[in-house]
Amino acid sequence: MAGSASRFLAPLAWVGGAWASDVLLEAGDDGLWRSVTPNAPAELQRTATRLAGPVIPGLVNAHSHAFQRAIAGLTERRGSTGSDDFWSWRDRMYSAANRITPAQLEAIAAQLYSEMLAGGYTHVCEFHYLHNDVSGQPYADPLEMPLALVRAARRAGIGLTLLPTLYMRAGFGAAGLRQDQRRFASTPEGILRVVEGVNDSGAGGGLVNAGVALHSLRAVDVAALTDMAVLAKEAGLPVHIHIAEQVQEVNDCLAWSGKRPIEWLLEQAAIDARWNLVHATHTTAAELQGVRDAGAAIVICPNTEANLGDGVFDLPGFAQRHGNWSIGSDSHVTRCAMEELRLLEYSQRLSLRRRNVASHADGRADTAGALFDSALAGGEAAASLPVGGIAAGRRADFAVVDAASPALLGIPAASLMDAMVFSAPAARLADVYVAGRRVSALGREPEIAEDFTRAMKALWA
Repeated sequence: MAGSASRFLAPLAWVGGAWASDVLLEAGDDGLWRSVTPNAPAELQRTATRLAGPVIPGLVNAHSHAFQRAIAGLTERRGSTGSDDFWSWRDRMYSAANRITPAQLEAIAAQLYSEMLAGGYTHVCEFHYLHNDVSGQPYADPLEMPLALVRAARRAGIGLTLLPTLYMRAGFGAAGLRQDQRRFASTPEGILRVVEGVNDSGAGGGLVNAGVALHSLRAVDVAALTDMAVLAKEAGLPVHIHIAEQVQEVNDCLAWSGKRPIEWLLEQAAIDARWNLVHATHTTAAELQGVRDAGAAIVICPNTEANLGDGVFDLPGFAQRHGNWSIGSDSHVTRCAMEELRLLEYSQRLSLRRRNVASHADGRADTAGALFDSALAGGEAAASLPVGGIAAGRRADFAVVDAASPALLGIPAASLMDAMVFSAPAARLADVYVAGRRVSALGREPEIAEDFTRAMKALWA
């Protein structure tokens, strides 16, 4: 990047938790912000590219299962067994997991990632466990599926943290996997080989890194969890794990170990700031304090948690402890960041029968700002990259908001973030930039949409 293309002038930009005016943004050749100058003098403004609307930092989508985009809208009919819950949904989800080919995964992920960009995300953490072919046999190339995701991210233009996921058993104390989980089979050594292969491939064009994930406590044994934790620490990798999402999971863990899931993890694993606990829906005050004391973060997925009937995360309990959290779209029933933040706050209001829960818990006046800035900080932890806002040294990821969006008409400048989060439908984005470069695939790329449609027809015709 050179010349005026690396220098932008924003009429308003969300900088340091507030709106700043006439902000000169300069990105370096490395895709990071070199300088951020509010109230820039007129002479500095002249050679900058003028942006057409308010500018917000890109958010990290901290939890994604890309293949599940293929079932969004297809699991909303009553089952025939009389029971309709997370576990019955999981059986339907497996029907997709056991069909998707690498080419179909690439097409589905490219569409999903372009939709994420249109929804305000500029980076995604992909929790990936489709390791084997549809018969459950390892691919000749263990990077077959991971590189399909990398190609999809490059095609859309989004940043990617790939999280190959260890999955070894069907439940607490089980000897192995169920037949319908055969695609997920993996070992700690195999996961580390994928991490090394992705990081060494150069296929991500500088926008891809890799970490590791443990599917859940029920899916890995103690020895494997310990091995993975040690290997990840030695390599400095982010670690993600599903935990305490369902009441049954908590009860099963109690029956297996005498401990609740997070309680067990805090005692058995030396978790630290590299760890990201996904969902943590069912927690105690002591567990939340333990997570905070360890410096770990929690990934909240409000729309998926609502769709699956998981429950409601204790946001005020964690925020009052100044805990670090991010958001993810998980099963992708929505791909809009502001919708996740809105539902996160509204679920608290419904549960507690109070308003402005996040701002009261966070000790600041603006609820939308409290939510947005917390998601920014937590997203940086989830990706283990400098992607947490508009500031020198962080990646130059940002979105230009369409000020003519109905949700923003007539709104005073100081309240724009409030309207972006709490006035629906969410404000449109006019442009999105990742590492200082404009992205064109904002859910409107015809070839990406056509490939996605063909993949969906092949799966569900």
